Amino acid sequence: MAEGAKGEKVLWPAEEPLGARLRERRTALGLTLKDVADAAGLSVGFISQVERDLTVPSLSSLVSIARVLQEPVARFLAQPQGDRPFTRHDERDVYAVRADGLKYERLSARFPGNVVNSVIVHEPPGYRTESIQHEGEELFFILKGEITVEIEDEATILSAGDSIHFDSTRSHSSWNHTTEPVTMLHVCTMDVFGDKPGDDDHPGNRARHQIVQEPGPEGNKD
Repeated sequence: MAEGAKGEKVLWPAEEPLGARLRERRTALGLTLKDVADAAGLSVGFISQVERDLTVPSLSSLVSIARVLQEPVARFLAQPQGDRPFTRHDERDVYAVRADGLKYERLSARFPGNVVNSVIVHEPPGYRTESIQHEGEELFFILKGEITVEIEDEATILSAGDSIHFDSTRSHSSWNHTTEPVTMLHVCTMDVFGDKPGDDDHPGNRARHQIVQEPGPEGNKD
């Protein structure tokens, strides 16, 4: 883990790039790019770009990929533990999958039975997240700037003070269409911190495990 500006904790550069670690694990399981993409609710092209370190996955996408690869997300990204029920604005760690991607500040705590997970997201100008589908629901509340949120075929522009709440099983993405950074509160029920790595209650999790246990026929793994 490297230290960024103002104490930011950034998992980049690592001893081995993220893409190489994901690819190594995928091939060890005998999975194709399509196997991972289909189970993670992402596109084959996106998984390929992540493995070649051409794009940076969002937190929810990295969690989805890690699940398919039967690895805790902590294997690929160190995150604050959420051991306290409160946070201080001047004490929160700012962290990222890679320095040029989205940056996060963890807000929610972990305790037995907790469901809600939340972070503050900092999205750089021009950044577009990948389209993804996963279990649960989520809410965005824009704190600063303006952003386009796309849910299936509907695009909504949100400005500071606006919010959107939706079913995460619908394909969704966001795009900072401006030249200024965007800061937003993100609340979801997906376990984006890996606090409950053994939780198989979600149908989506069971489907992912089934794909890993029963990979497709041998073929091109690239």
